[in-house]
Amino acid sequence: MTTAPAPDVVVASGIDYHYDEYHAVRNVSLTVRRGEIFALLGTNGAGKTTTLELLQGFRGRTSGDLTVFGVDPHADPATVRARTGVVLQESGHFGEITVRAELTMWASLSSRTDSVDRVLDLVELTHRSDSRIDSLSGGERRRLDLAMAIWGSPELIVLDEPTTGLDPESRRTLWGLVERLRDEGTTIILTTHYLEEAEELADVVAIMHQGALAVHGTLDEVLASRPSRIQVDVRPADGEALMASAPEGVHASWDTRRRPSDPTLRVLEIVASDQQKALTWTLGTADRLGLDLGPLRANPASLDEVFHHVRNATQEVTA
Repeated sequence: MTTAPAPDVVVASGIDYHYDEYHAVRNVSLTVRRGEIFALLGTNGAGKTTTLELLQGFRGRTSGDLTVFGVDPHADPATVRARTGVVLQESGHFGEITVRAELTMWASLSSRTDSVDRVLDLVELTHRSDSRIDSLSGGERRRLDLAMAIWGSPELIVLDEPTTGLDPESRRTLWGLVERLRDEGTTIILTTHYLEEAEELADVVAIMHQGALAVHGTLDEVLASRPSRIQVDVRPADGEALMASAPEGVHASWDTRRRPSDPTLRVLEIVASDQQKALTWTLGTADRLGLDLGPLRANPASLDEVFHHVRNATQEVTA
C-alpha cells in the first residue's frame, strides 16, 4: 500500500535566530503546504533571507521547531537538498559554453536524474540549446536558472527574487512557468520585491518585519485585512452631498492624487471594509438625491497597500 505524501512540506513553530546580540528572526511560525506558492515578503532587513537559510538547513535555529519533508533541515541537509531546487537572486554561469553543455554538466553534479531535452522544453529554451550562454538575454538566463532548479523534478523549489531586472514580457513568461510547476504539484517558496508578482502568483502570503511575521494568510485573507476603495468622478457639490450622508463604516473624502476624467469634476474616494455595502450605498444615494456620477472604479485592497500598512504601522509605534 502506497502512503500519500504529507500535505505539509515545511512546518515552523516559534523559530528564532540570533546573530550574536542581533535578533534576526523572532518567533516565526508558518506552514507551507504541498502544491502551493508561498510568498515570503518583507522590508529590507526583515529577516526573510535568514528564514530561507534556516528552511534550507544552511543555518541552525537558535530555538523553536522546524521540519522540511518531516526532517530537521540543519541536522539532515542532504535529505532536504535532494528534494529541493533553488533559484538564487544572483547566479553565475560559464558564458563561453552552450546552454546544453551547462545543463549536461549540472546533470553530472546533481543527485537527481532527468533529460536535458525535457528540461529545455519546459523552460522554452530548446531553440537556444546550442547557443553560448553569454549570448542569452536576461530573461533567457533566468529561465536557464530555473531549468537547473527544476532538474529531476524536485518537490520544493525556492525562488529568491527570480525576476529582478527582467523586462515585463520576460517576467510574464517566467510567471507562466512558475504557475505550471505549481499546477503540476510542485511546492514553491517565492521571495520578491515586486508586490504585483506575489499578488499574481501566491496562494499564501507572509510578510515579515523586524524579524517577525506581521501578516500571514491566504492571499484573499491578506487582501481582505485592508479596506477596499471606490473612486468616482463627481461634481464638487454632489461629492459634498455624498460625504455628508456617509453611513458608519464608510469613509468618503476627496482624492487629490488622481485626476478626474473631466476638469469640472473631482475624484471622490470611498473606503469601506465591505465593498458591496459601499457600492450599494454610493449608487443608492446618488439615485435618491438625483446626483450625476461620472466614471466609477471599484478596487479591493492591493498587496502593496497591505505591505505599506505594515511598515507604516511599525514606524508610528516607534516614533
